[in-house]
Amino acid sequence: MMLKHLLAGAALATGIVFSAAAQLPTLPAGAPIRISAVTQPLPTQPQYTRVDIPVLRDGTAARSNGRVQVQLSTHAERNLAGNEIVRLVRSGQVEIGAGTLTTLSGDVPILDGIDLAGLAPDINDARRIAEAVLPVANRDLERFGARLVAMYPFPAQVVFCRAPFTSLNDLRGRRIRTFGNSLVDFFTTLGAQPVSIGFPEVYSALERGVVDCAITGSGSGAAARWPEVSTHISDLPVSWAVAGYLVNLNWWNRLEPAVRDFMEATMKEVSNQQWALGLAATRDGIDCNIGRAAGCSIHNLAARPMTEVTASAADKAQAKEIFRTTVLPGWVRRCGARCGEVYNDVIAPISGVRFGG
Repeated sequence: MMLKHLLAGAALATGIVFSAAAQLPTLPAGAPIRISAVTQPLPTQPQYTRVDIPVLRDGTAARSNGRVQVQLSTHAERNLAGNEIVRLVRSGQVEIGAGTLTTLSGDVPILDGIDLAGLAPDINDARRIAEAVLPVANRDLERFGARLVAMYPFPAQVVFCRAPFTSLNDLRGRRIRTFGNSLVDFFTTLGAQPVSIGFPEVYSALERGVVDCAITGSGSGAAARWPEVSTHISDLPVSWAVAGYLVNLNWWNRLEPAVRDFMEATMKEVSNQQWALGLAATRDGIDCNIGRAAGCSIHNLAARPMTEVTASAADKAQAKEIFRTTVLPGWVRRCGARCGEVYNDVIAPISGVRFGG
């Protein structure tokens, strides 16, 4: 079933029309429902244009015969930072909000454990982990008046550098733009120097040599024109910038059962298509960055093609070892002993790495 959804969403991501409307429930007539949703950082992102708009906004209106109207906007359009989403949802200023788990984890640190650096180099494992941890995360989130109804990835978070490299060990001593504690732990262990820079400033930082390398999604770097200021890109997924859609719990619980079922089905389809897009956009982003036109249909083809650095078996083994010995213990220290127990109970059977084992 997961493969079916991934393939269907990948078809959407590469420009093939895919309609889920006939497969999703419709809604009986009733009182009109207005929903305010703030989802992706930018209105140009494929996660917004290819999923949120057609499925969450337009599809919801069509299948409810106009009864449910989702007023959709982005963080940029509302002048918001990602870490404000939880507050907006908890306060009821919006009914639905989305953001990366690293920005949502302030009150619920276990969310960080879903997307630790080096945890899940395969997107299917990343999805299994996210869905396995969802009930545990919601028990914590619901104390704050919010609930996660769907999770999804961005394209694989990979290394862009302005000078050649052939392996992870070549990154020793380089200044690397990172975000989140686990990426800092990962690259510090490699002997690199993590640097915290906001995404909009990374282009100029690479251009001026303030940093030697930077981490972002393969497609995100293509969209931000990083091939103009970097030359080499790794294909090794360090993490996935897993994100989630939050709802205001009081609003969610007050919905009529038929409406709540309708929205649950909608958000499940949003999640399915976002995971499929994450898969398609990962390779598409690399192909666009290296100038491979045949594989570039979601993002923009680089005018100055980069060089792809293919991860070796040694690189993959090293990333897993850094996760086991540094990243995972560091997260448990920050999160607490309970997080280590949850990790071993829920995540370790998927990752194959036990905490303290």
